[in-house]
Amino acid sequence: MITAGIDMGSRSVKVVLLEEIKVEGAKEPSFAVKKAHLMMPGDLDADQAAEAAFSAALAEAGVSRDQVKSIFATGAGRGQVGFANEGVTEMTAGARGAVFMYPQARTVVDVGAEEGRGIKTDPDGKAIDFAGNEKCAAGAGSFAEAMSRALQLSLKEFGEASLRSDKSIPMNAQCTVFAESEVVSLIHSSTPKEDIAKAVLDAVASRVCAMVRRVGIEGNVVLIGGMGHNPGFVQSLKSAMDVDQVLLPEMPEFVSAIGCALIAAERQH
Repeated sequence: MITAGIDMGSRSVKVVLLEEIKVEGAKEPSFAVKKAHLMMPGDLDADQAAEAAFSAALAEAGVSRDQVKSIFATGAGRGQVGFANEGVTEMTAGARGAVFMYPQARTVVDVGAEEGRGIKTDPDGKAIDFAGNEKCAAGAGSFAEAMSRALQLSLKEFGEASLRSDKSIPMNAQCTVFAESEVVSLIHSSTPKEDIAKAVLDAVASRVCAMVRRVGIEGNVVLIGGMGHNPGFVQSLKSAMDVDQVLLPEMPEFVSAIGCALIAAERQH
C-alpha cells in the first residue's frame, strides 16, 4: 500500500510517497519512504502547486495515481489541496513524523520559513501539547534569511560564519524590521560578520527556546523543518535549550509530510 503526505508550507510544497512493507512475523507494519519531492511554487496558486508537486513525485517514483490509496495534507495551505482525502494540523503531522524517525523523541522543535513551534509528544507520536510563535517571523527561518541578505551572505554561508564566532551579542529587536536596522548598526560599527550571524541565530534560537519551554523540554529533542539544515542555528538552539544533543533527521524539511503519509496509512487499517 502506498499513501501520500503533502506539506503545504509558506515557501515550498513537500510531497512524500510512503510504502507499507509487510514483514513476516511482525505484529506492526513497517513503512519506507518511496519518494520525497520538494517544489518551490513560484507563481502557481496553492492547489496548482500541490498538483504539480504530487505529479512530479509520482513520475519520479514510477507510481500511478490510482496506486496511491490515500492522500493527506498538512501545513498552512492544507485546506487548498482540493484532491487530498483529509487534512491534519502541522503539530499532529510533525509529532508523528518525528517519532517515526526517532522513537525516543518526546520534544519536537519545528522551525520552517515563517513559523516555529515546540511540540510535546507521547511515545505513539501523538501531539499532547504545543506552543507557536504567533505569526512573528523573528522565531523562524525567514528572519535569518532577511538578516543574511543584509550581510550579503547566502543562508549557507551565514550559518557557517556563525560557527566561527565565540561572541555573544544580545539583539534587542524582536521584529524583523527593527532587527534589520540593528544589524545595519552592527555593520557600521565594524562588527565582524560572523559575530553578527551568531547574534541573529542566537536571537532566533532564544525565541524558539522560549516556545519550547512553554510545553516543557523532556526526553530527546528532535529538530524538524528547513532550519535543521543551518548548522549555526542548530548550535545556537543547543546552547539556548541547554541540551547536549539535538537529533537531526536526514531530511528535516520532509518530516511533517512523512508524518502526514503515516497517518493516512494508519487510517486505512
